[in-house]
Amino acid sequence: MLLSTDVWVSALIRRAELDGAFATVVRKGDMRAGDVVIKAYNTSERTARLYSQSVDMDGQPLWIQPVTSETESELDAYLERRRSYDPDLWVVEIEDRQGRHFLLEKVEGEKTAS
Repeated sequence: MLLSTDVWVSALIRRAELDGAFATVVRKGDMRAGDVVIKAYNTSERTARLYSQSVDMDGQPLWIQPVTSETESELDAYLERRRSYDPDLWVVEIEDRQGRHFLLEKVEGEKTAS
């Protein structure tokens, strides 16, 4: 059974807050099945990264970075474009001294713990 988006987002925010980060919903989308984009802001380096939901070649859930830039204005421009055609989109911002995203799912390009 899959979690509804609002419950999943609440769990992500709680996980971040328990580890000392600040997280908030910037934009709410569809409560049950909206896509989520996470903006992870590194407060120490003043950089940011975006993570968007996707699927891998086997159909398994995966998070990708849809924009390679770490410049906040470029990331915000991507979010504006995405919002214009996806009214169900959720945007969650996380501010953390280490720039962590707090995702438990597989993230493209990151090593998974074995």
